[in-house]
Order: sequence, then C-alpha cells, then structure tokens
Amino acid sequence: MEGAPSLLLIRGILGVAVGFIAFAWPGITLAVLVGIFAAYAILDGITNLFVGMRKSPERGRSWAQVVQGLVGVTAGVLTMLWPGITALALVWFIGAWAIVTGALEIAAGIRLRRVISGEWMLVLSGMLSIVFGILVLAFPAAGAVGISWILGGYAAAVGFILIAVAIRLRTQAPAIA
Repeated sequence: MEGAPSLLLIRGILGVAVGFIAFAWPGITLAVLVGIFAAYAILDGITNLFVGMRKSPERGRSWAQVVQGLVGVTAGVLTMLWPGITALALVWFIGAWAIVTGALEIAAGIRLRRVISGEWMLVLSGMLSIVFGILVLAFPAAGAVGISWILGGYAAAVGFILIAVAIRLRTQAPAIA
C-alpha cells in the first residue's frame, strides 16, 4: 500500500477540482458534462487500479479497489466512445457507476479498519456515492445543469473526504505511507 496516501490525495484533489469546475459553469452543455464525467471516471479508475494492485508484505492486493478501478475506467471509456448518448442514458450510466463505486468504497473502508482508525471516512465516501447514484436514478428528468451540480457536489464532497483519508493514513499508519 506504499504510496496509497499520495494516490488518495491526488484522487481527492481531482474530485474537488471536478466539483468546482461543475459549479463554475452551471450552463455547461451535455457534451462538456460527458467529457468531465469521462475524464473523472478514467482518472479515478486509474488511481484505484494503482492502489489496488500494489502488494505489500502485510497484505495482499485490494481486489475491491482493482474492480472499482476497472469499473471507473470502463465507464469513462464507454462514455468517450458514445459522446452522442442521450441525457437519460447518461443519467442512468452515472447513477449505476456511483452505486457500484460506493459499494466498493465501503468494502475498501471495511478492509482498512484493521490498518487505521478513521476508516469510517472511506465508508462515508461510499455511502455518499450510493446516495448520489440513487438520487440520480430517482430523478432522471433533471436537466444537464442539475446533474452537473449534483455531480459537482458529489465529486467535491468525496474529494474532501479522500483528502482527509490520505492525511489520516499518512499520520496514523506511516508504515504504509
């Protein structure tokens, strides 16, 4: 898990940046929203793949994070391959991605409970992802601006939480930092 706090920090900063971008341009078009989502999902997936594939003597690989990374990269690539996707299909795609990602973040948080205190923050991040996904699926008629604000709020909140987890990992578990 060497380097994991740094990768979580990068992931958190990316989330906060995506959140601020989404709020700064509330009138963005669906095409820009597709691009922002695709980039975030791919970058988030790649960092999860790196964290999940790292093997340490104390523990094996984190397959939950590997799967989460694969789901993120796949979601991002599929979004880029079909940029003309309808708003409704994008809403369902984002909602499903958030629910799967949230469940896998909860699994990772549960696994970390033996390593650090404060793992609840990763579980909270997963819960926020699931709630976000459910809200997106429950209100598919929301416009692209509304979805961008929801995505922005979600990405920023999860980003701040992941930054806090990275700091916690650095200070409480220096052996894995």
